[in-house]
Amino acid sequence: MRLRNVTGSREYIADSRFVIHEPKEQKGRWKEVFGNENPLRIEIGMGKGRFIMQLAKENPDVNYVGIEKYSTVLLRAIQKMEAEELPNIVFIRMDAEEICEVFAPEEVDRIYLNFSDPWPKDRHAKRRLESREFLARYNECLKKDGVIEFKTDNKMLFDFALEEVPEAGWHIDAVTYDLHKDEAMMQGNVMTEYEEKFSAMGNPIYKYIISR
Repeated sequence: MRLRNVTGSREYIADSRFVIHEPKEQKGRWKEVFGNENPLRIEIGMGKGRFIMQLAKENPDVNYVGIEKYSTVLLRAIQKMEAEELPNIVFIRMDAEEICEVFAPEEVDRIYLNFSDPWPKDRHAKRRLESREFLARYNECLKKDGVIEFKTDNKMLFDFALEEVPEAGWHIDAVTYDLHKDEAMMQGNVMTEYEEKFSAMGNPIYKYIISR
């Protein structure tokens, strides 16, 4: 997906109090960032923030960190926060490869991956957020009883992701090939912008929940 550059977006982000500008300095100290002992959950590739901000509204006793590498997209999430500030969520602009430098071992309670870039070429498989390489990174910062939730409308990516789970030493707790017709897995479902768009087009949404 080609993202249109927005002039001044990086400067706007740099001035925002909703963004953690030196996230590596907070490694092991995220409870201090939020000022409480609540669980910490993160979304990698949060887009414009609809999903994670809705979760933050619904779960005030949980802390959330939204991670997005594209300034143009993160800018939209910041603007939403300016319109409706939430005390239990902050944003980071960074590449997901740096996750182990930002979160300490067992510091994260849950990880959300929603409509990730499929990186369709085989040579780019290691860049997919659901690859065994990334699962190894998540293994370092996720609590022993923590889980990963992944949603997509891309069947090829989903099939790849399912194949990576056992190869990485994880196991599947729940899986569906049509989320919106799965009564059990739809309970408490929060839609992303992409999910609303694609499901309205009649595309099935795939989801898994995995743990170690």
